Amino acid sequence: MINFDNVFFKYNKGEDSLKGINLTINNGEVVLVCGSSGCGKSTLVRCVNGLIPHFYDGEITGTVTVNGIDVSQTTLRKISHHVGTVFQNPRSQFFNVDTTSELAFGCENFGLESDEIEKRINQIVNKHELAKLMDRSIFKLSGGEKQKIACASVAVEPVDVIILDEPSANLDYKGICELQKMIAAWKEENKTILIAEHRISYLFPYITRAILMNSGEIEKEYSVDEIRGLTEDDLHKLGLRAEENKNPVEAIPDIPKVDGSGERLILTDMKYSYKGESPVFNIPEMEIPKGEIVAIVGANGAGKSTFLRCLCGMEHSCKAKLKVGDEIWKNKKRRQSIYMVMQDVNHQLFTDSVLEEVVISQEKEDEEEALRILESLDLAEYADKHPLALSGGQKQRVAVASAVASGRDIILFDEPTSGLDYYHMIQVSGLLEKLKEAGKTVIIVTHDVELIKKACTFVVPFDSVRKNILEK
Repeated sequence: MINFDNVFFKYNKGEDSLKGINLTINNGEVVLVCGSSGCGKSTLVRCVNGLIPHFYDGEITGTVTVNGIDVSQTTLRKISHHVGTVFQNPRSQFFNVDTTSELAFGCENFGLESDEIEKRINQIVNKHELAKLMDRSIFKLSGGEKQKIACASVAVEPVDVIILDEPSANLDYKGICELQKMIAAWKEENKTILIAEHRISYLFPYITRAILMNSGEIEKEYSVDEIRGLTEDDLHKLGLRAEENKNPVEAIPDIPKVDGSGERLILTDMKYSYKGESPVFNIPEMEIPKGEIVAIVGANGAGKSTFLRCLCGMEHSCKAKLKVGDEIWKNKKRRQSIYMVMQDVNHQLFTDSVLEEVVISQEKEDEEEALRILESLDLAEYADKHPLALSGGQKQRVAVASAVASGRDIILFDEPTSGLDYYHMIQVSGLLEKLKEAGKTVIIVTHDVELIKKACTFVVPFDSVRKNILEK
């Protein structure tokens, strides 16, 4: 059982993040914690797994107990024997460089015998069809594949409580279906599951109730029937995503595929493979509509993020050429002329403040313009804060703000709305539309059907076959 008794928490140099939380979660319950970005969801779950107060500094009052154990008075090591966590950014929880070792790691910390560890790993791998991800380098996995490994590494451990923080953020349609199976299996095993999430409809068959948070407080509690009964407009007003889990290509049939009309960027001779492996893709020629918002959609692990890195010249071994008007852009020119927002934005946040982060992206420094961009993304109040002190969704918006400030003619986004609530997804889609109006070409790798419907003008399906991988 999980119990919060009048819990207040304030991060150092921050506002109160939890305000008088009283909550009891019984054994075997599956509880959804939802609300707009910054409402306190992640802070609440950190109080259960012990990251608060043992990792994140701040002031806490009240008591949080798990299975009768006072979290604040117990070491993280002991808490981990009761609670397993899948973080929003799975990279932050990996301790090994290969997938099989990562699955074994938690069990080894429990002191399980090697035969038992192997048995548990085989059961999870077979049950959830993960064989193709075993014995792989963590560094060569896509974001969605990393998320699957993170879930599996928790599934193999003999814990009673499982926490999922935005688990669907980087998953494709099939990946969410596999996550549903994992949650169903945990529920059948009578695990207690606490899920912080913006996309909620895929969880309806499994949750026992839902907690809506707002400004660090529990605003309302819903039964399953009550939250299922909310309309799309109701959910959007609460900052929640209403789109059901669907295959993007099937869900957006009315958005045009790339055809032969209009001005084009011509990409040629793009071929890439990791050292000693088969080509990830081989693209003799591809046309990209110029001045449009183009969505690249497809399965986790198909090579979409690698494609973006090659397109902007980050992968030096990929010698592709991009024809822009009468010019041919090779790697160096593409690095100078294309801006990319990565899937893991922690890789590109360098400065000591949010405002500086935007200013350094500008060709000519203009703090007033930088502040206007931050204002458009609800980030002005964080201008003086360190970027890495922000929530995952806030950091995502800082990276988007930096892209807008760059003034580049071609801007690439890798899952720009992962971890964003509905309201901030709408803000991002509005900025994308403004970029298009300014004549920019925007290329987005995304699984977000709502974003595609709202902003994208073309869709390119990314075929999972590793030859001629892009269909026109």
